[in-house]
Amino acid sequence: MLENLLDTFGDGGVLMIAGACVGILFGCAAQHSRFCLRAATAEVAEGRFAQKLSIWLVAFLAALFLVQSSLAAGWLDVSDARQLAATGSLSGAIIGGGLFGVGMILARGCASRLLVLSATGNLRAIITGLVLTLVAQASLRGVLSPARESLSQLWLVDGGPARSMLVQLGWSPLFAAICAGVGLVIALMFARRSGQAGSRVLAAAMVGGAVWLGWMMTFAISQTSFDVVAVSSVTFTGPSTDTLMGLVNSTDLPLGFGVGLVPGVFVGAAVMALLSGEWRIQRFGPDTPMERYLLGAVLMGFGSMLAGGCAVGAGMSGGSILALTAWVAVFSMWIGAMLTHRILQSVQRSVHV
Repeated sequence: MLENLLDTFGDGGVLMIAGACVGILFGCAAQHSRFCLRAATAEVAEGRFAQKLSIWLVAFLAALFLVQSSLAAGWLDVSDARQLAATGSLSGAIIGGGLFGVGMILARGCASRLLVLSATGNLRAIITGLVLTLVAQASLRGVLSPARESLSQLWLVDGGPARSMLVQLGWSPLFAAICAGVGLVIALMFARRSGQAGSRVLAAAMVGGAVWLGWMMTFAISQTSFDVVAVSSVTFTGPSTDTLMGLVNSTDLPLGFGVGLVPGVFVGAAVMALLSGEWRIQRFGPDTPMERYLLGAVLMGFGSMLAGGCAVGAGMSGGSILALTAWVAVFSMWIGAMLTHRILQSVQRSVHV
């Protein structure tokens, strides 16, 4: 069946359809579960371990369990994925991840959350997301690219075994899957004990499932196609810039997984918001100053390109295949976000005193 689809629609068309399917699932699940790394880091920074953290843990561990189980069963091979095969940058992961963490606190959402919120009528998220995308493009190929390249060159790591945590730790995918499975069970129990609704917990697991589905679908296409197809999964900064620049610079948008993913997430989140009665226009106001959001967008746009991915692209997709730089990046995002949240809290308390 996949061969027939490739013959009919071509590689780009099939990849776009796959991206749209994954995106719709991710958008619906992320909107209903309130999946958000920023919210989880803010909660931990305040010394609370409750609902928002539980949602992120369930999503992350579900992705890790499903991906590692598929690797152990021989259903999936990610050795050629960019996060493992290409030369990586630990300096980029540390600095970029930290900047991204700071930015997502200022903008009240990471790249994926901004896209989901945009579909619910949040004008703040739309403007912030557009600025993030433009800065990311400038960091990739424009005026900010020399700075990004200089910082990424500070500490490089070779592609292959050096970027695989499985190899570095001496673990097998089966052992990693068992550990992730145990962690997932604990996370599910934690979510229920924190008072999280069962439907939201299930939706969080589906967020992780969308990441797994992205890896599986692109791998299946790569094995069937006669052309070279990159094995990848859910990420937002790169596909958003490619989609925006394609629409601006060309009358023909190059088809691919990311081109289907971004609008798929938007549609999925919008449908879920409409069905739940949560769609409403939200604007900037006195409590939501535009300059703070725009500064956050700039930091996230540059940081994501330096770190090799956003909170989902690095944190979830890269993390699920145990790519070293991805784990370093998401750890740095946590640290940057928690410190920023604590600083903002201190400033607010001093103002009110």
